[in-house]
Amino acid sequence: MRICAIDSSGLVAGVAVSDNGICTAEYDVQYQVTHSQTLMPMLEQVMNRLGLRVNDIDAYAVAAGPGSFTGLRIGIATVKGLGLAVDRPVAAIPTLEMLAYNAVGFDGLVCPIMDARRNQVYTGIYRFDRISQTTGSSDQGSSPDFGTVRHILRVIQPQRAESFDDLCGQLNELGANVLFIGDGIPVFADRMKELLEVGYEPAPLHMNRQRAGSLAALAEHYFGMTEADRLERGLEGSITDTDGLTPVYLRLSQAERERNERT
Repeated sequence: MRICAIDSSGLVAGVAVSDNGICTAEYDVQYQVTHSQTLMPMLEQVMNRLGLRVNDIDAYAVAAGPGSFTGLRIGIATVKGLGLAVDRPVAAIPTLEMLAYNAVGFDGLVCPIMDARRNQVYTGIYRFDRISQTTGSSDQGSSPDFGTVRHILRVIQPQRAESFDDLCGQLNELGANVLFIGDGIPVFADRMKELLEVGYEPAPLHMNRQRAGSLAALAEHYFGMTEADRLERGLEGSITDTDGLTPVYLRLSQAERERNERT
């Protein structure tokens, strides 16, 4: 299966293409938050470099949120536009799951934190289950896995918007080492030192922001799992078509909040 993954949910704009377990291209940029101007040229460059046309893509993956309200709409509108040309399935994957998947294999809790302003973060808590398997086996419809161990993403606490202080309290209760990923790390670094009683570390630079390659890799697993498998693991994304694709905001926009406060 050839998957085109598109992300514009945060500061990073990213496009990647995977082909049966191989990432054939990945283009991620965090420079200026002008995704409306940069995302389509990035996609065009990737497709041209690989010699692909729209009909050559079997499925799409998109970061469905949470994140920047405008950024999410840009990414989803891009996939919807591509869907007008060819009818392809879409893996609508939570941005937080994509961030957590950067750390596949980490032995501890993985906690993405995206700065949501007002001393809040978009967050969830995840871990990777180690699954023994027969060499060469694979999930139906996914790429082959070579080796005797797989790491399966599992949701410990679902995605939400909450205060960073409350999140630290929950992590202390869970009592395991934590790997933080996301643009909230520099924002809340001082609070981490003050509040956390468990071991923690920030993800290194090649893992600490959204990556379209991780989105494509996780999408391969989504397409290879049944809906029952996804629910059992607590995964919150879905397989849909372009008509059913909608962003996940997790909270009201600033304009909506201000209107509600006035009324």
